[in-house]
Amino acid sequence: MHVLVTGGGGYIGLELCRQLLERGDSVRVVDRFFFGDGPLRELAERSGGRLTYVAGDVRDLNESWLDGIDGVSHLAGLSNDPTAEYNPDANWQMNAVATERLAQGCVRAGVRRFVFGSSASLYDGIGPGMFDERTEVRPRGAYSISKKYAEDALLRLSGESFAPTILRQGTVYGWSPRMRFDLVVNTFLKDAVTAGKLYLHGGGWQWRPLVDVSDVARAHVVCLGAPLGAVRGEIYNVMEENYQVRQLAMLVAGSLSLRGRTVTLEEAPLPKLVRDYRMSNLKMTQRLGFTPALTVLESIDLMLGKLPLDDVGFLTNPRWYNIAWMSVLEEVHASQRAFPSIY
Repeated sequence: MHVLVTGGGGYIGLELCRQLLERGDSVRVVDRFFFGDGPLRELAERSGGRLTYVAGDVRDLNESWLDGIDGVSHLAGLSNDPTAEYNPDANWQMNAVATERLAQGCVRAGVRRFVFGSSASLYDGIGPGMFDERTEVRPRGAYSISKKYAEDALLRLSGESFAPTILRQGTVYGWSPRMRFDLVVNTFLKDAVTAGKLYLHGGGWQWRPLVDVSDVARAHVVCLGAPLGAVRGEIYNVMEENYQVRQLAMLVAGSLSLRGRTVTLEEAPLPKLVRDYRMSNLKMTQRLGFTPALTVLESIDLMLGKLPLDDVGFLTNPRWYNIAWMSVLEEVHASQRAFPSIY
């Protein structure tokens, strides 16, 4: 299969490209490379010519990107609530409008398979309960509103000639060559290593559905290869398990204690916006035979084995934090007026 991966140079995209190449697919990546193309370039060099990439913005669709493509995994766009609130207009254009236009381009080009990385944050704000794909969602933030618009646009286009699949991905954790430390488990790990202290806001009783980055990528691979009837116009939740934030802190602290590092837990006031929700992965298990399996504890151990724990400069580098890195780029562009806005 020849797969187009938008956002293929990012946190999830790099792992997805690796898995696609591993199973023998050819991959074309479109990415703006906000964070550089180093890891993707290394992967391309090892691919024997089966991975190619182009710097491009999904808001400026070039239909030649779809030439010879059998399926699309669409990951490009702003990636969580904080980045969406940082620039709501860019979020809407990337996550909502560009997704719809890309799907329309696929319809014109005859590309039937389309897997969309949506978000479990659509369940936030509903209230207590265990939510599945039939739950009526009421998105309340810029990020989840844009994702819901994109989902609805894809479902409107669904038919015999176009088979979109929507993956409501839980909060992601784990190791990637394009690392991120602005996701709850990864943030806790960085804070525990650099400060020796973790704060439990409101006691840390909030629930979040979590999933390792490798399992998110695997879900995309499964959907790209599944019978069309099993994925056409379907929404699937993707998560390993629901965790309370305090559980995550304890897992991080316990893992570091085994390496001789002391981590203290302290309570702190609740932030202005509290995210608290749970969901079920049962539909994906029953329909597609896939259940994310890499636990938070296993992923923490993997990250501890890969990260330079004594290099505080590495762990705090703004490149690993989406908003911090966008701020750096904005400062650079503001001082060099010849450059266009990063948005």
